[in-house]
Amino acid sequence: MRKLIQGIMDFRKNRRPEYKETFARLALGQSPDALFIACSDSRVAANLFASTEPGDLFVLRNVGNLIPRADAKGVPDRDSSVAAAIEFASIGLKVRDIVVCGHSECGAMKALAEHRDVGPALGAWLSHAKDPLRRLEAGARMKADLAPHNHLSQLNVLQQLEHLRSYPIIRERIESGTLRLSAWWFDIAQAEVSAYEDSAERFVVIDEAEGARLLKRHDQGLA
Repeated sequence: MRKLIQGIMDFRKNRRPEYKETFARLALGQSPDALFIACSDSRVAANLFASTEPGDLFVLRNVGNLIPRADAKGVPDRDSSVAAAIEFASIGLKVRDIVVCGHSECGAMKALAEHRDVGPALGAWLSHAKDPLRRLEAGARMKADLAPHNHLSQLNVLQQLEHLRSYPIIRERIESGTLRLSAWWFDIAQAEVSAYEDSAERFVVIDEAEGARLLKRHDQGLA
């Protein structure tokens, strides 16, 4: 708490003047570029590794960056707060991109991969990642040198995109060409962000070459 309070004091003294106009504008409304779905892990700092500013991202964070499947009406059987955020971003804010971002050394994925006993609430929540766990235990691998829990983390990102597609509003916007979905993975130790490439069937580090490919694809635009 001391660090938080000192940080607020520092912001007010040193950075508030340069951001005051930005926040005054944002007080009138927001128009974020993307919905960013990430883990609650304190080490996953999208505003840092994606160099974003206030108003750029509509952020949804939870343990394990999980998305409950929806029924035909777009409602999950539980955990409706995630569905509410997806609806608000898609219908209210009309974001044109949704990114699901997992990360290395995820405590939730370690607990699953090692079949640890966890609390009842956490255990129920982690059931949304049971399919990638089955794939891992059946021998699915993303990259030879990854530890099992990191394999699981990458498989989980792809599975959560499938869960996202179970929402009718998401399917409709994808089919109409007004929404893109992306799978990212943050390697904490290397401070590297990777994007999943369908053609390569793996996560590829977003370096200059990969970034240029992603930007070219982005510039082709949506409807």
